[in-house]
Amino acid sequence: MNYKNLAWKKLSSTYIHKGPWATLRSDRCQMSGGFIVEDYYVLEYPNWVNAVALTEDNEILMVHQYRHAAGIVSLEIPGGVIDPGESPEQALRRELLEETGYQFDDFELLCTIYANPSTANNHTYCYLARGGKKIQEQHLDAQEEIIVEKFTIQQVKQLLAENKIAQALHCTGLFYALMKLGE
Repeated sequence: MNYKNLAWKKLSSTYIHKGPWATLRSDRCQMSGGFIVEDYYVLEYPNWVNAVALTEDNEILMVHQYRHAAGIVSLEIPGGVIDPGESPEQALRRELLEETGYQFDDFELLCTIYANPSTANNHTYCYLARGGKKIQEQHLDAQEEIIVEKFTIQQVKQLLAENKIAQALHCTGLFYALMKLGE
């Protein structure tokens, strides 16, 4: 069998919950071999964007924020949801400015990844942003509490080696950026 023939056919969908940040639906599907899957649950999320953000001093901006589902204060790279009508680069420019107060004009797409393609339909665009300059204070959303910290590339490599960065999508972006930078 050719791997391209593995795709399932969606026969029907029923929405169980629709919310601003997550939607849950149940699909009835037919597998390539004909077997019917009655209840395949899919989480619909908006697409996301994040960046390994290098300042003009070649330091990486990282953010600390509480993540309620995991019950942890997470060390992450900046990013967030792509709003309707925004391109990934527009969303990234906005998120970087809001979360860190830094403006970036040099963006390079590193990769497009899926957090969990078995149950979630969205993807994340990971960028390398260079030459960031602090131009304002943070402008956070009401539900955001973020502390910005700068790290050298060597410090970030050490944080990764010590498993101090728990957000898998952000680790992926950092690894791609380090490869791109030849680190």
